[in-house]
Amino acid sequence: MLRPLFPGPLADQLVTLRRALHRHPELSGVETETARRLTAALVDVAGLRPADVHCFGTAVIGRVPGRRPGAPVVALRGDIDALPIQEATGLPYASEVPGVMHACGHDVHATWAVGAAALLVANPAAGDVVIVLQPAEEIDRGAAAVLDTNALDGVSAIFGAHVDRRFVVGQVVADDGPLAASADTFTIELVGRGAHAARPQESADPIVGAGALIGALQSIVARRLHPATPGVVTIGTIHAGTANNIIPDRAVLTGTLRTVDPATRRLLREEVERIATATAAAYRLEATVTMELGPPPIVNPPGPTAWARQAVRTVLGEHALVPLGIVNLAAEDFARYMERIPGSFLRVGARDADGEPIAAHSPHFWAAEGAIFVGAAVLAETARVAAEGLAISDQRSSDQRSSD
Repeated sequence: MLRPLFPGPLADQLVTLRRALHRHPELSGVETETARRLTAALVDVAGLRPADVHCFGTAVIGRVPGRRPGAPVVALRGDIDALPIQEATGLPYASEVPGVMHACGHDVHATWAVGAAALLVANPAAGDVVIVLQPAEEIDRGAAAVLDTNALDGVSAIFGAHVDRRFVVGQVVADDGPLAASADTFTIELVGRGAHAARPQESADPIVGAGALIGALQSIVARRLHPATPGVVTIGTIHAGTANNIIPDRAVLTGTLRTVDPATRRLLREEVERIATATAAAYRLEATVTMELGPPPIVNPPGPTAWARQAVRTVLGEHALVPLGIVNLAAEDFARYMERIPGSFLRVGARDADGEPIAAHSPHFWAAEGAIFVGAAVLAETARVAAEGLAISDQRSSDQRSSD
């Protein structure tokens, strides 16, 4: 798929890079060897000048010069971290690191960012294009860290994409509107009074209270949200007790909240705290609720998304554009960029025509290599289209100011 767009040995170099990244995954925040490999690839594979590639911790930032000095600058982002999962794909290039694998396709995302850089070196956009190879997406730390470096100062639009095995290679989702959810986390500590398990009347049992609380929290989505409004309240962990004959004095629950709009996000947080406090009181417990705000939802705006759709049509044809067709309540820290910079986020088909859908974050997940070429070509063309669109918009604004 699209190999003819990749001149000389570039296609094979990208496949080799992807397989090396997949074979040697690194967890969030410690992607040292991955960053070294990608720094070299931006120079040796993509053709960037060493002076145009910089590292900020394990983030790698490259800059592809544009055709016209002063033209609007666009950024393309690929993430690079892996997950703490033991791989079970059986691939010939499966992870060689015990308990760590690229179960979310970041090996492909990093590779197609390098591929996009190479295509832009060969056929530049109007303005410079910043290539962001971002660490720590899985723990919602990487995008904020990149923004803190000021490496994206002056960038007028940013684009990224994610592999998706629900779609075949050659299909691309470039929808405006909600594409990913916010992801807030909460911790609820229930404190009661411990006792002997044979004399429960002497206790204030936090385990019984925790059981009631879990059921009560499910009423938030079922009874507080409009049936057409997406939302998730999930309890992920419960920790309580040390032995079968002891009623403990405390229980700790943790979970996640997923929404796609600010009002629902606020409602879920308020309801978790209200229900936790009320349920604890009913069971003679005290509740402490702690919330940690994660990334906001990704809501693709029409303008930048239209540029991405135009790029998909140019590279693949109208038939390649497909709707997401579901409400996606997974989160993406690309949303951190979009809080400051206009942009759009895409989903790129990642299974062969005869392949089966495989859930991300599964030990069996892998992305077909054709997705590398689709992602690279679409993102590179998106950068070109966006740069031209931004330049036209800037010129119109300048003309309007002159006429005023």
